[in-house]
Amino acid sequence: MEQDLEGRRAHVTGAGRGIGLAIAQRLAAGGARVALSDVDEDAAKAAAASLGDGHVGLRCNVRSTDEVRAAMAATTEALGGLDLLVNNAGIEVGAPVPETTEEEFMRLLDINVTGVYRCTQAALPALAEAGASGDAAIVNMASVAGVVGCPLLSVYCASKAAVIRYTEVCAIELRQAGIRANAVCPAFIDTLMVDRLAPKVAEVTGLDFAEIVAVKQGRKGTVEEVAEVTAFLGSDESSWTTGAHFVLDGGLTGSLL
Repeated sequence: MEQDLEGRRAHVTGAGRGIGLAIAQRLAAGGARVALSDVDEDAAKAAAASLGDGHVGLRCNVRSTDEVRAAMAATTEALGGLDLLVNNAGIEVGAPVPETTEEEFMRLLDINVTGVYRCTQAALPALAEAGASGDAAIVNMASVAGVVGCPLLSVYCASKAAVIRYTEVCAIELRQAGIRANAVCPAFIDTLMVDRLAPKVAEVTGLDFAEIVAVKQGRKGTVEEVAEVTAFLGSDESSWTTGAHFVLDGGLTGSLL
């Protein structure tokens, strides 16, 4: 693996499994030292151990300001600073609009949107210090659901649209501090989240989920493909890239049929 992230110090939220773990693995393979946080502390620590020496696993519930601040402080102490923040932690709610409860709505927004805000705010001092002498970056995990609507995902769509807009403003306001901000927008990826949604989507559309994926995006994306774009956005190769959202969808949003 090319050492395109040599010397980078990164924090990835929701890194105990799935996309977050794949991102951490790719960053580490590129030469970065990584703090992996997750609400499941055991999963975070196991994931960090699997990467070898120089990485750290931390508990972090992004719904808790205190836990977020503690995780960022632990990151900077363990790694000596922070160059890259990847806000990946998130959940889904798959339910029709009339059946989505207020509790579900508020919980999802608290994790998917306010969680991004909390982590960003807590990381900014360290990122600004890195940005003053080089390049610092924030990568937020959004979704094609933030670009177009999707049945059953009203709240999820709203949350990811908010993440994209928040990312754009961060890019504008933080540019002078040497901090770039971009978002990644995957479509259906081969993850447990998509597995949970598949039967619900099939039921509401009356179509086989595998056929929907085959027609609209060719196949499911892989977590490694999402990780590769994330790594690019954290590297020097994207040094003039900020305020953008990168769609990874096999053509799903670009096709009428």
